[in-house]
Amino acid sequence: MGYEWLVTLVLVLHFSYVAYVVVGGFLAWRWPAAIWPHLVACAWGGLIVAGLVNCPLTDAEAWARELAGQGPMTAGFVDRYLENVIYPGRYVALAQAAVALVVAVSWAGAYRRRRRGPRERADQQTQQAQQAQQAQPTRP
Repeated sequence: MGYEWLVTLVLVLHFSYVAYVVVGGFLAWRWPAAIWPHLVACAWGGLIVAGLVNCPLTDAEAWARELAGQGPMTAGFVDRYLENVIYPGRYVALAQAAVALVVAVSWAGAYRRRRRGPRERADQQTQQAQQAQQAQPTRP
């Protein structure tokens, strides 16, 4: 068995990172401190998309492919696995705008939930518990 497993591992990590950038902000709705690593991940992703830095996962994939005896990569991760697979290549700008919108919605929701404060959240949880208790059928 060669290093193909390493290529697969790097690809799984890469897909996970991209998914986290897109929807990771929603974790902050439940765990407010989760917004900070998501901000960092989005900033790093933005730098990569802008071409200001190289993606270390793409570099790791190239290294793993070399170890596995596979040919060199001719395009980046997004170009090979997302563009023309998840969305048509002519909609790159639209896909980027959609990702930005999803991220913005997740951040706005996290901000809104944080602003409500712990007292309002506790009141809401109490109200939900009371509603759930009232919804249970009473036994004779």
